[in-house]
Amino acid sequence: MTQLIDSSIQKVQIQRFSDLDSDSREDLLAVEEPLEIRISFSYANQVGMKSISVTMRTPGNDKDLALGFLFTEGIIDSFDQVKSVSYLKVDCSNNKENIVVVELNEGVEPNLGTADRNFYTTSSCGVCGKGSIQSIKTVSKFQGMVPEIQSFGAKVLFDLPEKLRSAQDNFEVSGGIHASGIFTSDGELMFLREDVGRHNALDKLIGHALQEGLLPLNRFVLLLSGRASFELIQKAAMAGISIVAAIGAPSSLALELAKEFNITLIGFLKNNRFNIYNQNENIHIDGML
Repeated sequence: MTQLIDSSIQKVQIQRFSDLDSDSREDLLAVEEPLEIRISFSYANQVGMKSISVTMRTPGNDKDLALGFLFTEGIIDSFDQVKSVSYLKVDCSNNKENIVVVELNEGVEPNLGTADRNFYTTSSCGVCGKGSIQSIKTVSKFQGMVPEIQSFGAKVLFDLPEKLRSAQDNFEVSGGIHASGIFTSDGELMFLREDVGRHNALDKLIGHALQEGLLPLNRFVLLLSGRASFELIQKAAMAGISIVAAIGAPSSLALELAKEFNITLIGFLKNNRFNIYNQNENIHIDGML
């Protein structure tokens, strides 16, 4: 028997074994459902609606996710291009809000050069289905931007994982969800987003920042609750982020891209330690021997 507590958490009955004993109890799981992202447009005598992506996500902040995805994929380049964001109700959806339509302003031509691949993303690997690694090296509008000279205390960085964990409502009850958080140089958490997919969590965060007019996020630290993959660094670069810290390890391709975009990349940020894999010359880490 299952019971939906809210749109993101589901209660289930399980059988738990420990040593030689077992008992029946309730457990809480993060909800995973598909979300289809569509765009509606009208330009140069072309009027239409196009399905851009289907991704497996945790329901919640779906509009942020749709906007962040379109922006980080280079399909739109500003929130000014967007007229509205809404759910599309269809008969087969059982009243679930699993289709988001982003309507563009009249005359705005979306960059659909890479959208024709009709890619499918999953919660574990956002790159799946894309034609090649080269196809996701979208040129960031902030590429070449020189970051402000900033200092971040090592002690401030040490404290970020616990601050992120404490603010993760859904992780605390399900234990199976990723988060991306934006922090100031003083360690203040500005906002975070959660999802079963690490790339979805970051798209939700960037979509929120896009709507709030906060881009580029070059004055903040992005903290990832897991590893730093290539796609997450690509999305960070699209948002103009200059410093990315991950609780897990970076991949070799993530490091290559961080160097290309001059992003300070920190990995294994936990237990009062971290590794710096790439450092922007304008980003200083204070308190290091």
